[in-house]
Amino acid sequence: MAFYRPDSAMQAQLKGLLDRLAAERRPGLHNSVAISWVRYDCSDPTPGSGSGAGWSDQRILFPASVVKLVYALAAEAWLQRDLLPEADELRRAMRDMIADSSNDATSLVLDLLTGTTSGPSLLGESWQTWQQQRHLVNDWLQGLGWEELEKVNCCQKTWGDGPYGRERDFYGVGLGNRNALTTAATARLLESVMTDALVSPLACKRLRQLLSRSIDLMQRKADPENQVDGFLGEGLPVGSRLWSKAGWMSQARHDAAWWSLQGGRPMLLVVFTQGRERANDTTLLPAIARELSKL
Repeated sequence: MAFYRPDSAMQAQLKGLLDRLAAERRPGLHNSVAISWVRYDCSDPTPGSGSGAGWSDQRILFPASVVKLVYALAAEAWLQRDLLPEADELRRAMRDMIADSSNDATSLVLDLLTGTTSGPSLLGESWQTWQQQRHLVNDWLQGLGWEELEKVNCCQKTWGDGPYGRERDFYGVGLGNRNALTTAATARLLESVMTDALVSPLACKRLRQLLSRSIDLMQRKADPENQVDGFLGEGLPVGSRLWSKAGWMSQARHDAAWWSLQGGRPMLLVVFTQGRERANDTTLLPAIARELSKL
C-alpha cells in the first residue's frame, strides 16, 4: 500500500507525460524510468497526507548518490539514540556529503555509522563481523517496518574510481550486493525529513538546511556541481523553494526533490532513470518537473 492516497487522474497525467516525452526521440523511456509523484493539500503537510501516482515505483535500482540521503538520516537517528557522539568533523562530513555530494565525506559517515573501515581483504571471523556491521543501516531501515523499505539495500560507500580490497569483496559476485533503492522508498524517506517524522524536528531542520538548493541562475552558474542543472530543479518555476538530492553516474541520472512556491502547496517528486542514454539526457528530468509542477 502506498504511503500516499493513489489518485487516478494523476496516474493518467503521469502516463500521458511519459508518452509525450518518449515520442520526443526517447525510445524505451517507459522501461528506463521510475517515478514517485506526490502532491499535498496544504502548505504544512503531515506524513502520508498527500495524493500521488507512480511509475515502476517499486522497481529496485542502483541509487547512485541518492543513497547519501539515507546515510544522512541514519546519522541523525544514531545521534538521537546516542550511538554516535556529536562532533564537528561528523557535521562537516554530513554537509559535504549532501550539499556537495562528496564521496570522501560519505566514506567517513558510513564508517562512523557502522564501525567499519576500508582496507585490504579480510578473512574468517573478522570478515564476517565486518559484513554484519556494514549492514547496520539496513537493519535500521528494516526495523522501521515500512513496506517501501522491504527490498532496499544501503550498505555500500559511493565511489569515483570504484571499490578495492574488502570493499570490492563486499560487492559480491556480479556486484550483487550493490546499493539498491526504489523511488517509493526514497520518496517516503524524503517526506519524513520534510514533515518532521522519523527523527526529531530539530534533526529534520538540520537535514533540510543541507538539502536546500538555490534555483537562482547566478548562484547556479557560480557552482557547476549545483545538483539543479540537468536535474528536477532546473524545471521549476521562478520563486520555488527546493530541497533535493541528486545522483548521477555513467548509467543513471536520478533526483529526489521537494519544492513549493512561497505559501503554496508542496510537491514531492523522485525520478530514477537507467541506462547510458538516460544518464546523458540533461533535459529529461527538468522536463518532467516542469510539466508536473503545472498540474
